[in-house]
Amino acid sequence: MADPLRKPRLAVLLSGGGTTLKNLQERIDAGSLNARVVCVIASNSSCYGIQRAKDLGLPIHVLARKSYSDKHAFSDAVFGTCRDAGADLICLAGFLSLLVIPDDYEGRVINIHPSLLPKFGGQGMHGHHVHEAVLAAGETESGCTVHYADNTYDTGPVILQKTCPVIAGDTADTLAARVFELECEAYPQAIDKVWLKINPAG
Repeated sequence: MADPLRKPRLAVLLSGGGTTLKNLQERIDAGSLNARVVCVIASNSSCYGIQRAKDLGLPIHVLARKSYSDKHAFSDAVFGTCRDAGADLICLAGFLSLLVIPDDYEGRVINIHPSLLPKFGGQGMHGHHVHEAVLAAGETESGCTVHYADNTYDTGPVILQKTCPVIAGDTADTLAARVFELECEAYPQAIDKVWLKINPAG
């Protein structure tokens, strides 16, 4: 039976600086996101997100992609760690390694991408590469997309999107900052929306 009071337990997966992890934990601490981060997994043993997780007092697991023979072995290790932590939802937060999602986590893995998908998605389209592509294409707006992850890059069903204008004179840095402000609002909202679908009140 659904428990409307139970907080979703989150596993946050990262490969970079951990700014999205920091945002989620700050929202949790402020009481605006009703959730709990039960584990953090880093796919890059030298990324700053590892230190960020330690600074936030969160359990961190380093599963370097290069240590595994293929994406199946890597995915087994990742999802095994998530199961051991009791994670309800898996939040990809700048996680650059493709995963094979097992049946028990179908519809429970979500990703945030710094563009209005399906534009400017796919392998290699992450971080500043995305913003540079948006500017090079002469787009008048950009934004972010939270979507369900599937077994390819950036193609799962959209949960929600937020938009912002591209302003004359924008650089990849200025556009990235504007989009990240949207990401900080969008990801917690998407977590709430997905959790309500999985665990409806009553």
